[in-house]
Amino acid sequence: MLPQEIIRHKRDGQRLPAREIAAFIDGVTSGAVTDGQVAAFAMAVFFNGMNRDEAVALTLAMRDSGDVLDWSDLPGPVTDKHSTGGVGDNVSLMLAPIVAACGAYVPMISGRGLGHTGGTLDKMDAIPGYASQPDIALFRKAVLETGCAIIGQTADLAPADRRLYAIRDVTGTVESVPLITASILSKKLAAGLGSLVLDVKVGNGAFMEKSRDATALANSLVEVASGAGLKVSALITGMNEPLASAAGNAVEVRNAVDFLTGRFRDRRLEDVTLALAAEMLQSAGLVSSNQDGMRRATETLVSGRAAATFARMVSVLGGPADFIDRPEKYLAEAATEFAVKATTGGFVTGIATRDIGLAVVGLGGGRTRPDDKIDPAVGITRLLPIGAEVGAGEPLALVHARSPSDAEAAAATVLSAYTIGASKPPADKTVMRRILARG
Repeated sequence: MLPQEIIRHKRDGQRLPAREIAAFIDGVTSGAVTDGQVAAFAMAVFFNGMNRDEAVALTLAMRDSGDVLDWSDLPGPVTDKHSTGGVGDNVSLMLAPIVAACGAYVPMISGRGLGHTGGTLDKMDAIPGYASQPDIALFRKAVLETGCAIIGQTADLAPADRRLYAIRDVTGTVESVPLITASILSKKLAAGLGSLVLDVKVGNGAFMEKSRDATALANSLVEVASGAGLKVSALITGMNEPLASAAGNAVEVRNAVDFLTGRFRDRRLEDVTLALAAEMLQSAGLVSSNQDGMRRATETLVSGRAAATFARMVSVLGGPADFIDRPEKYLAEAATEFAVKATTGGFVTGIATRDIGLAVVGLGGGRTRPDDKIDPAVGITRLLPIGAEVGAGEPLALVHARSPSDAEAAAATVLSAYTIGASKPPADKTVMRRILARG
């Protein structure tokens, strides 16, 4: 069928059969479908949506546009996590080795940052020598030998998604729930997973700021993944403040190393990481209950086994063998540090989290376009959480910048992002709800 006929059907609100969706995605992959036709299709879906069967068909067609990995030779369950993105969200760096050290295999295919949210792949690129986009042979070697590998999408995995997303990004159709769902799940299905746990963020630092929107996305992801034959569950977690006390690339890697080695752990970051680990272990069939999963994950973290697994993963993928012991030797440091000081005393009652992420982008630690270069050294650390008490003239955060002028500009943004009140606010719930497939 002609691409324009498929577009017309969706434009007019018709339900697309799986064969038409598959034919269109085949054209996206081969180049037979033009950029204009891809954009028109995305806009038709944006306005008219897709039902569950259509979204499943789109996801499977995008999965099958490239290679699908097979891990059947591994002596354990294969599982992964996907986060919808936030600020100070370095969970993957701790989560993959925790779950791997408990006996699962975690081939984690991650993305780069765009906009105000940081990308896991950019964080891993802050480690000298680390091959964040290895060939399939090295990827398989790392997973087999260490239990986990955090890498980027290869050219052979879900290539249709890469083209479709690039066009969505410049045509105002990124926020379409069916297209988001297919984009996320096609890559995860291509990775050959046996189970998947989704971390859907909600709040002023997330793409989904409202609870109903985050719940709609979580339900869509869970139902479509289930329809595609993947065992899946989702946790909705809060993003009304940075998850870690660091935002940037090298600074978040250092925060993750401190977390794994026990030098320092942010409370909310620990809550989310262990909740996701317990969910992954239960989903993979390694524990019989969430409570048992939480116990196993905590023991693995405290014992140092997770830190050892992270160290092996870094080494196998080309990074320094002693990175976990001496991160300060290898991570880039910014030339300028600038303390952001409170102008009044009281309690932190609110943080405009998106603005913190944008401050990191302004420093050079994020992207406004996909081809922007990242400075791994810049970022913000010692971010005070909501509920912290601060005196006038005391620091709210520490900016790491390339120059004094960059530091001052970022500091002004950070200062305006903080709200200080007279009384301590009630503690927010970090993990809000769990969503399972119906039936």
